[in-house]
Amino acid sequence: MLGHSVDKYVTGSMLETSNAHGWTNMLAERWSHAPGELPSLVPRETEIAILLRGRSVVDRIGGGMRQYTQAKPGTIWLCPAGIEEEFINVTESIDDCLHIFLSGQPFDETILREHDLDPARVELRYESIASDPFIEFIATEILKEMAEESPAGRLLMETLAISLSAHLIKRYSATDLRPKPSSAQDRPLDQKRLSRVKDYIDAHLENDFTVVDLATIACMSVAHFARSFRAATGKTPHNYVRDLRLELAKQRLTRDDSHIAEIAFAAGFSSQANFTKAFRSATGLTPAKFRVMTALRTPQRNKN
Repeated sequence: MLGHSVDKYVTGSMLETSNAHGWTNMLAERWSHAPGELPSLVPRETEIAILLRGRSVVDRIGGGMRQYTQAKPGTIWLCPAGIEEEFINVTESIDDCLHIFLSGQPFDETILREHDLDPARVELRYESIASDPFIEFIATEILKEMAEESPAGRLLMETLAISLSAHLIKRYSATDLRPKPSSAQDRPLDQKRLSRVKDYIDAHLENDFTVVDLATIACMSVAHFARSFRAATGKTPHNYVRDLRLELAKQRLTRDDSHIAEIAFAAGFSSQANFTKAFRSATGLTPAKFRVMTALRTPQRNKN
């Protein structure tokens, strides 16, 4: 299980967690933090913390480096996996802070495929960051998904985990990295590969699969696959699967009498409540109302 917050944030209170969503390689939690000193810890995963609400002064030491930060909304703290945080002191209460925990898998994938290097040779910096618009964008998308689960949300979060890992490697690596030269992999997927990927999606639409699965079928890295798929279809893999699952839900609501909870799980949702929110957001109707409305509009067959 990802995350080390319970061991680290002994003076804080967890406000929300993504744990029940079952995301791959990423966990997100919202915490409030009371003033106080935190215990020393060597994290298993890379942690990115973004202050959402409140102001404070945070004094911390990690990997022998001391950082004293006048923190405000948008301030970001990066602590790479394996770097011991010897000391952290929060001087004033923090009302709301998003903590993102990333496993090593998306980092290794990016380093191997994008830079052709041994992941063991690449290290991230222990860093306090005044502002980073890309990380803030990722945080906003994560908060949206935590608040209201979307069709193919797990696929979206997996893609964001990979994108965030690639960004951290590019911007905050202690190692001098040079990307591989651009190749044909950046072009739209050829028809043969695209057909294989689409066939797989159609066959597994009611099952859980990852963007890594799709990239493997296309014989590409995840980053190149995502770009090439969008160039070929006009949609990200997440948006493509999301639209198909919503259409599947509409068809099942129209054509059969399955319980709405069963349709919710088939469409990739963890609960009927989350499905109802997303369906209403997309169509303006709850699933139950949509079923009634389509039944009223559908001509009844003459049984005589």
